Amino acid sequence: RTLRASDVTARRGQIWGPREVSFSRAPAVGDASGVVGRAGAGRKCQPAWRPACASPRERGAFGEQSRAPSAFAAIYSKGGIPCRLVHGSVKHRLQWECPPENLPFDPLLITLAEGLRETKHPYTFVSKEGFRELLLVQGAPEKAVPLLPRLVPVLKAALVHLDDDVFARGLNALVQLSVVVGPSLNDHLKHLLTSLSKRLRDKKFKEPITSALQKLEQHGGSGSLIIIKSKIPTYCSICC
Repeated sequence: RTLRASDVTARRGQIWGPREVSFSRAPAVGDASGVVGRAGAGRKCQPAWRPACASPRERGAFGEQSRAPSAFAAIYSKGGIPCRLVHGSVKHRLQWECPPENLPFDPLLITLAEGLRETKHPYTFVSKEGFRELLLVQGAPEKAVPLLPRLVPVLKAALVHLDDDVFARGLNALVQLSVVVGPSLNDHLKHLLTSLSKRLRDKKFKEPITSALQKLEQHGGSGSLIIIKSKIPTYCSICC
């Protein structure tokens, strides 16, 4: 018999069940799923564009270029330190423009002490070696003692620095200074011992700090021992 359209529709509903209406959409920019589902289902609100973050390499490159040079680096680049670095096959050395004993310690010695906090070559070598050589010249005690009130805070800044190499350079500079100025350093010693006491907890610095304290006592006399013991009670005197 002839089937009517209504019969076909009814039979289709019995076989396949009710039809579901679905909508498809093209995945939006930034939507990686691309899933086709029911109307309104599974849709995510995502921005069509996000600003790209610079890679660490790019950030490092631009960061180095935009970072202002340190005070010591700026002075050195302008010729404010009257010496230049001579590269040798075994080790480097400094060549002074004039004999170091003819140079004024103020402000050169303080500037070199500030350079102890540098972490890049050649500033690390120039500051460390320049400070040492300047203290070796004839008449160094008379020139260095008046600068102690300004010099000690600069050395303290190196001793509290988080970089281990900077701390080591500051510690060596402190010992070199104590050899030259002797007991004159005692009045400023308490400002430097706190950072040494904290670093004593680090095993790799225990021996060099102990050695430095012994040098401070040796050149500072009995007065330095009282100050050291007041800040570091565990210190054992060289006289024991």
